[in-house]
Amino acid sequence: MATPEKIPQHADLPPHLALFQMVTGHYLSRAICVAAQLGIADLLNNGPRSSDELAKATATHPPSLNRLMRMLSSAGVFAEEENGSFSLTPIGAWLRGGIAGSRRSVALLFAGTMMHNSWTELLYCVQTGKVAFEKAAGHDPFQYMKEHPEEAAIFNEAMTASSTQSAVAVTAAYDFSQFGTLMDLGGGHGVLLATILKANPKLRGVLFELPHVIEGAKKRIADAGLADRCEVVSGDFFEGVPGGADAYMMKSVIHDWDDAKSVSILQNCLRAMPPQGKLLLVEGVLPARVNQSPMTQIMTGSDINMMVNVGGCERTDAEFRALFDAAGLHLTRIVPTEALPSVLEGVRA
Repeated sequence: MATPEKIPQHADLPPHLALFQMVTGHYLSRAICVAAQLGIADLLNNGPRSSDELAKATATHPPSLNRLMRMLSSAGVFAEEENGSFSLTPIGAWLRGGIAGSRRSVALLFAGTMMHNSWTELLYCVQTGKVAFEKAAGHDPFQYMKEHPEEAAIFNEAMTASSTQSAVAVTAAYDFSQFGTLMDLGGGHGVLLATILKANPKLRGVLFELPHVIEGAKKRIADAGLADRCEVVSGDFFEGVPGGADAYMMKSVIHDWDDAKSVSILQNCLRAMPPQGKLLLVEGVLPARVNQSPMTQIMTGSDINMMVNVGGCERTDAEFRALFDAAGLHLTRIVPTEALPSVLEGVRA
């Protein structure tokens, strides 16, 4: 597997070229999406191949594919060998399908047509405060997913992939052994809950999800060998949350919603919690003052993505504390992890 040469960063370029690199950033994301659609990384998994070989395998135009591969090699996604063939790099290897934590679905989602279309309405979003996705697609994203199962499948796969590494980090950072039963609200296909349960053999779990997600969740829990101590329950946390758990957990849920809807969800959790119960939010935390670190760029970018697509937002420490207070909860501590999200622990105020 080739190691790419150091790619010039914005700070290494004259200001006008740094700006141009930023302005044309969508070139790269769309090119990565096409490579993911064609399965290029899988074709390179056993060694370098020429653009002619890749074109034959993908039914594409050889000269055009060669140009795409050269562009992606310039960014370190692939590497161009001395003989003109192309090989995988550690970055491009994450585009392979069928591997643990594959980011292929992430590329298809975030650089694909659905997201691209909503981002084209960013100006509308900024001018009006309304959700750009709804203007672009004619529906809110949740209704859109119901009507477009192929897009929903990519979304669910991408969320599962994104959760794989963070699940390990969250499990290592927070002590879940203190609970008897942990309920994961909006937990998708159960990657985080399954990871926690495997690390805590005495813990029981409940996965609470919308009806159209349940079947995939049941399969993943069963495949993990956890069906005997993890119940899968269908429901909507806006309508109510089941009782019976010592702790209630939500990962990347609250950032989907504005403050009013977030408070409503948290209050439903509070009603279900026992007196000594805990609420755990697994979310990224924005810095109070932004800097130019890569992690801050990821978080602020995610903040705009939430604004554009669902009307939600990322939040600072102080904003999370205000949200908990408004719901009748007290934010006791924020536990950082080795991944992007932290664990925000709350109790009844």
